[in-house]
Amino acid sequence: MQTRVIASFEVVGISVRTEKKDGQAIRDIGALWNRFMTESVQQNIPNKSEETIYAVYTNYEGDYTQPYDLVLGCKVESTDAIPEGMTSVTIQGGNYHSYTSRGNILAGSVANTWKQIWDSETNRSYTTDFEVYGEKARDPQNAEVDILISTKD
Repeated sequence: MQTRVIASFEVVGISVRTEKKDGQAIRDIGALWNRFMTESVQQNIPNKSEETIYAVYTNYEGDYTQPYDLVLGCKVESTDAIPEGMTSVTIQGGNYHSYTSRGNILAGSVANTWKQIWDSETNRSYTTDFEVYGEKARDPQNAEVDILISTKD
C-alpha cells in the first residue's frame, strides 16, 4: 500500500445502486460488468480521454457495509454529451491509499484485495474509491488492477 495524491477527474458510464448485505453486491456488480461488456458501453462513451476502465464506488450511505453506487466507465475530457442510460461521476481529488490486486480476476483476485482493505486500519473518507483496469488488466487470468481508496489523511 502506498499513498497517492489524485487530481479530480470525470468518469462516464453505467451504474447500479447496491449493498454488501446478503451477497447483493456480488450479484449486482457481476450483472453490471456483464452489461458493460455485452452492450459495448466502453465504445459508446463520448469524449473519452483514454481506454482504461474505471469502477467507481461512490455515494456511500455510511461505510462499505451500507448502500453505495458503482459506476463502470471511462475517464472523459467533457461531460457535455452523456448518452441516455449513462451517468457521470467525479473522482474527488485528494489523498488515496493505493493497493494492487494481482492474479486471476475471474477467480476473485480483486475481491480478495477488497477483503484486505476492509480488514485494514485505513482511515477512509468514503467519497470516491475506484479500481483501474488498464493495460495490465487485459489478461483477466493474470491481471494487475490498482484499487485506490479515498482517505482522511
